[in-house]
Amino acid sequence: MNLLILGSGGREHAFAWKIKQSPLCKKLFIAPGNGGTADYGTNVPISYNDFPAIKTFCLEENIDMVVVGPEDPLVKGIVDFFQKDEALNKIIVIGPSAEGAQLEGSKAYAKRFMEDLSIPTAAYREFTPKNIEEGIDYIATQTPPIVLKADGLAAGKGVLICQSIAEAQEEFKAMLGGKFGDAGNRVVIEEFLDGIEFSVFVLTDGRSYKVLPIAKDYKRIGEGDSGLNTGGMGAVSPVPFVDDVLMEKVKSRIIEPTIRGIHRKGLNYQGFVFIGLIRVEGEPYVIEYNCRMGDPETEVVMPRLKNDLVQLFQQLANGTLSEAKIEMEERSVTTVFLVSGGYPEAYEKGKVISGLEDVEDSLIFQAGTKKEEGQLLTNGGRVIAVSSYGKDFHEALSRSKSNAEKVKFAGKYYRKDIGFDL
Repeated sequence: MNLLILGSGGREHAFAWKIKQSPLCKKLFIAPGNGGTADYGTNVPISYNDFPAIKTFCLEENIDMVVVGPEDPLVKGIVDFFQKDEALNKIIVIGPSAEGAQLEGSKAYAKRFMEDLSIPTAAYREFTPKNIEEGIDYIATQTPPIVLKADGLAAGKGVLICQSIAEAQEEFKAMLGGKFGDAGNRVVIEEFLDGIEFSVFVLTDGRSYKVLPIAKDYKRIGEGDSGLNTGGMGAVSPVPFVDDVLMEKVKSRIIEPTIRGIHRKGLNYQGFVFIGLIRVEGEPYVIEYNCRMGDPETEVVMPRLKNDLVQLFQQLANGTLSEAKIEMEERSVTTVFLVSGGYPEAYEKGKVISGLEDVEDSLIFQAGTKKEEGQLLTNGGRVIAVSSYGKDFHEALSRSKSNAEKVKFAGKYYRKDIGFDL
């Protein structure tokens, strides 16, 4: 098969690494890719949101399957674009339709979906500029901390946890006033749940499902989970506190109703459901849905998945997913992200990266990198994920941190406390 991966991050590098291992993969292309994905396939200078250019490329290269990495093209309807075009509709596209992607694209849509299916989640209200005063009054009745969520996609930055009523009211006005652009045209005010978070990844054809390795990621820039939110500073899989009892609750109360809801609503959904969860006094609640794999979680999930990923995608498309048996690596895998100085605020690009040849016993997944005149340069905030195996997460993290020291670029920063709360 000829495959095309859409995206340019660490997630897409991990997909490329995994897909290239499949005997079913003949040619692999990544659009646009990064400095590392070219080791496994051919980078193509096409934006993942340029649907006409993607169509032309797929037809020229006889692409059989498209794996969509980021949420943006899914929310914008790339699956619908392929299915409505006679020249493209035989190509397998891994991902949900635009309506299915609303589970991530609209926090309000996801909340209503959960409410309809009695899926446990935080209590909430939604507001627009039309009832902003009502929202300000509602905040005054809440007990801090207060959670504010921009309804639309905000590149992982659209969730704020406010420690006072006054702060929440100011941020609420700023969000509805354009702080996150169109993503904040509607704001969800949510009850704060106090617990520990983890992520469950499900592959579904809209009827049956398979659970992939569980992970936990770390979003804050600072150690001890302090400072600003980022796209993710590291991840651990498996998650020590997620035992069989908790997973049985997750399956019966959350995964199965979610898949039932997708089927009942007639959503065209052939891809990943990423369920962000929080354990509160032993009970699981949904924080959010994503309609794709997470990043940096993919950098620990793919190394733990023993199955042929392309074969799983084929089974997803031909209706035989229920026959698949997921096989997982028993060892732990952790990833530590090296980021540019100043991230997630202003940072510089174009710093020379060195030391990758000195890395031993770790997988390097590149994200914000590019190759220029034979040199590997930084090209984003999150630059490189260092993933490692170990008998437990302590051993794996020790290996990741040891190799993180060997990779050099000006301004490099990484969290040395990933897994601190486990």
